[in-house]
Amino acid sequence: MADVSARIRDFDHLFINGEWQPSTSGACFDIFDSSTEALFARTALARPEELSRAVQAARDAFDTGPWPRMTHKERAGYLRAIAAKLRERAADLGECWTRETGILHSAALHVGDGVAGMFDYYAGLAESYPFIEPVSPTAGGEYGLIVREPVGVVGAIIPWNGPLGMIGAKVAPALIAGCTIVLKAAPEAPAAPMIVAEIAQMVGLPHGVLNVLVADRDVSEQLVRDPRVDKITFTGSTSAGRRIASLCGERIARCTLELGGKSAAVLLNDADVDHAARHLAASETLLSGQVCSSLTRIIVPRKLQDDFVSALSSAFEQVKVGDPFDPSTGMGPLATERQRSRVEHYIDQGVRDGGRLVTGGGRPRHLDKGWYIEPTIFDSVDNGATIAQEEIFGPVLAVIPADSEEEAVRIANDTIYGLNASVFTADMDRALAVSRALRSGTVGHNAWRSDFGIAFGGFKQSGLGREGGKEGLLPFLETKVVILDGVPGAVEN
Repeated sequence: MADVSARIRDFDHLFINGEWQPSTSGACFDIFDSSTEALFARTALARPEELSRAVQAARDAFDTGPWPRMTHKERAGYLRAIAAKLRERAADLGECWTRETGILHSAALHVGDGVAGMFDYYAGLAESYPFIEPVSPTAGGEYGLIVREPVGVVGAIIPWNGPLGMIGAKVAPALIAGCTIVLKAAPEAPAAPMIVAEIAQMVGLPHGVLNVLVADRDVSEQLVRDPRVDKITFTGSTSAGRRIASLCGERIARCTLELGGKSAAVLLNDADVDHAARHLAASETLLSGQVCSSLTRIIVPRKLQDDFVSALSSAFEQVKVGDPFDPSTGMGPLATERQRSRVEHYIDQGVRDGGRLVTGGGRPRHLDKGWYIEPTIFDSVDNGATIAQEEIFGPVLAVIPADSEEEAVRIANDTIYGLNASVFTADMDRALAVSRALRSGTVGHNAWRSDFGIAFGGFKQSGLGREGGKEGLLPFLETKVVILDGVPGAVEN
């Protein structure tokens, strides 16, 4: 087993009420290095009684603790301290993320600084966001206020593919709002959550404000059901999101859901085919396609189809698949053996459904260890086929021909999802017009784009609510209207 003691001191513990506690059941989960299949670490799994303690700690911290009663400026100081520590731990975060998921190490090294920026951003809202705003009453009373208060105890459930980014999008706005949190991490990728817990302890975050557990789905459901939890924020599959939404609906709990996608890249008839092919190949290989907003359906004018497929195939064939720590590698492995089996199943299904397998489709012959898969292209895919409708979460692209711009938009929108999209054209006005016609939470131009500094989330079954930017703060706030018969003294934001 690789030595992780220098990077994560408390891998085998749970962080509850400001303290590291062993798992009382002794339950644990083995994490394997995705590129070597060697045992990387062993993490403690929380059982129901431990989750209950974590929820109670968060409940007590919200109901009677100092955190919600601090000013936003006071809380901002803690967020900035967390940001500084994240930057210090960038190397640890990058190494662990690469081992857990197979992301290229050259990219993973930047995640600490990027997420630190999210904590700094929300700290900055302490001074600029109108948490308390005077309004003029319209039905009696002399003076009115809109007061935006913390929603309460938050259950944050994050996935294995990008855990630290999801922590930034969920924990940072919840903290500045004044919420307390139970963070439930996926067993496959516990490193970043554990490092964040260590940082929370180091900066002196009050006890119970942030509790961090690694647990399986049964414990996640207990978190969603718990009446002491006011809000659930979840990132994961649409099937799991449906279940969470139904459970939250039973007790009218607040929820934000960032779910799956089957996102379309729409090439118009003036698109630069070579540019689109190079860009789509590069964006798909960064995390081996394990990204919910990946542009996996490529809708191409029929007259450009052959040229585009040739260019995309050439771009994929030049990608070196191998060790994600090697700077010359263009794509690493998938995260787990189970994930590779899932992707292989979809590739087999694509062949059975009549798609033309152009390149890829198997395990690289030169790699006998690690959960590797070749970047794969299917051509002439029917949009009703399984590989065009279901989220694969791997480097598998489906090229779908269209006979007109109107048909391309119709095909792009013909999905239960609406997370991301992109338009490839040299014409700015056409790009804007098509982007407005696409039912998608984000639409990029001539590139895969995603911006948590503005807002991220989806239409239709890609989710509820938004994360990132000012929009991402709103789900952690409740709006209260106060109407007074006179004007009070100074009102502090």
